[in-house]
Formats: sequence, structure tokens, C-alpha cells
Amino acid sequence: MKKVENIVVGISIGDLNGIGGEIILKTFEDSRVLDFCTPVVFASAKTMNFFKKHFKSEIVFNITNNVKQLVSGKVNVFNSWNEPVSIEFGKEDTKIGEYAIKSLHSATKALKEGDVDVLVTAPINKHNIQSEAFKFPGHTDYLAQELEGESLMFMVTDTLRVGLLTDHVPVKDIVNHITEDLIVKKINTVYQSLIEDFNIVRPKIAVLGINPHTGDSGVIGNEDDTVLRPTLKKIKEEGKLVYGPYAADSFFGSDNYKNFDAIIASYHDQGLIPFKTLSFGQGVNFTAGLNRVRTSPDHGTAYEIAGKGVADSNSFKEAVFTAIQVFKNKSDYKELTSNPLKKQPKKI
Repeated sequence: MKKVENIVVGISIGDLNGIGGEIILKTFEDSRVLDFCTPVVFASAKTMNFFKKHFKSEIVFNITNNVKQLVSGKVNVFNSWNEPVSIEFGKEDTKIGEYAIKSLHSATKALKEGDVDVLVTAPINKHNIQSEAFKFPGHTDYLAQELEGESLMFMVTDTLRVGLLTDHVPVKDIVNHITEDLIVKKINTVYQSLIEDFNIVRPKIAVLGINPHTGDSGVIGNEDDTVLRPTLKKIKEEGKLVYGPYAADSFFGSDNYKNFDAIIASYHDQGLIPFKTLSFGQGVNFTAGLNRVRTSPDHGTAYEIAGKGVADSNSFKEAVFTAIQVFKNKSDYKELTSNPLKKQPKKI
């Protein structure tokens, strides 16, 4: 086998009835991508050859049952199962959900054991993956259990980064989750990620309010005044450049977001609606705060176009390159911080 010298990108296949297979093929049909990484898709030879035939791809796979035996310059496929799978594009199917989790388990195991350097996850259906063996709202929550650290959903592009205080939480429960401890933990995670993962020396962070107009001095809720403002004041007194809370309705439209390295929203839609409006198709979902690198595209399974050959692979390709760059930044940071300057010999 050819020795693998570049960054190994593990890829979980996601929902087989969605667009995952298509966007993976389209990403690596550009052979130049293989100059930057060695990809390994956790699925099966039968499944990937089905996708290859359906989408008329000319990709040459290296099929393996040993994740330690990969070939540079090719798309590697690790057999996470061997039996044939009935794929019906656009259909939600709990059986297909089981294969999405088989792939995810297999890829995560390789990530934990160091057989792959980073993990890129194709989209799953959060409903059909649920079972007695898998009771998580999505990738982020599962990886938070499997890996070390404090996970945070961080949506990123080259010019915009949005983190969340709460992610997959019902709207009615949001204020119950936002505590001083949570705010401190999430801001510290974003702050450290900006330094370690994105090479920003002195991060500047904006925090959006919980209530409309940040509560209007208690007229529309008091959580901004009683919880958020005092906590942000304490964090700022520690020397971090953290500002807010800002009224969310005008923050993005006024271009104020351009003045910050990251924005932290109080809840899912408050942050992700403007993020996807400004950068849909180019954004990447990065799980910050963990001891391993995981990214994914900023879209879902797209059942309505699955199998038609029209899916846009740009976000998945960005997820691959973001994972590679973050891995390099982490490695550089680790080397920089773990090797103090050697003492110079005294001059005589």
C-alpha cells in the first residue's frame, strides 16, 4: 500500500436516501482536492458503487477493510457493512437511518483512535436515526459524548462566524437553559476556538440579546438585564473583548457583524437564519471545543432533489477544506504552546 502522507479526512455517509453520496462524489471528482487530503468514506463498496453508477461518476475507489491501509490520491472506501442496501432517493426510512449511524459510529471510532485526522459528516435525518441505541438530536450531541471537551455548534465562513448559547432546544425552554455558567462556558469555548482553530490572536466577540430589543429595560423580559449583562461584564473584566448584548433584529442588517471575529446568538434560529441568509451554500458547521476536528455542510438531506444530480457540493467541499485548515491551525498552536523557547547559552 502507498504510504499516506497528507491529512486523512474521515467521512460519514449520512442519509443514503439524501444528497450525501452525490455531494461526496462531486467534491472528489475534482482530483486537485486529493492533493490536500486523503479521504476515506465510511460506507461500503456496494453502496458507493451504486452512487457512482447512478451519478455516472468516473471516480476510482480504493476499497478496504482496514482503515490503516489507505491509498493517497484516491477516494478510499472503508466497509462499515457488507450487505446490499435498498436505496430510494427522497424517502425517509428508519432502516436507512440505521446505516447512517453505522457509518457515524465507524468513522468516530477511527477518529478517536487516530486512524483519521478529521471527520466530515454528510447530512443525516434527525428523526429516522433515533433508536434505543442512538438517542441524540444530531451529530454535535453524539460527538460531545464520544470526544473530550465542551462542544459548541459554530457556523463559519471566511468572513462570518456564529456560535450559539443553546442549539437544539425548544423555543419555550430557551431562557431556562441560559445561565451564568452556560454563558461563561460557551463564550470561553468560542474565544479559545478563535485563537486555536482560526489563528486569531485577540478575538473580538459580540453577543446577541435573549429578548427582542434586549428586553427594553424589562418591558419585554428581564433575562438580558438580570443574567446576560452582568455575566458579560464579568467576562469583559477578565480582559476578553466581549461586547453586548445587541438587539438581534438590526445587528446583521446594519453590517455591525463585520466588526467582530465571532457572534454568539442566544438560540438556534436567532443565529442560523442570518448566517444561512448571508452565506448559504458556502457555510460550514464546525463543532468547536472538542479534542478532535469535525465539520459538516450547512444544509440537510435535501430529499426533494436527492438522486437528481443537481445538488450543490460547495458547502461540503468547504467543510473538507475547513477541517483541513483547522487541523493545521490546531497542530501549529499545540506546537507553539508546548515548546517553550529554549534557554540560550550564556555568553562568556
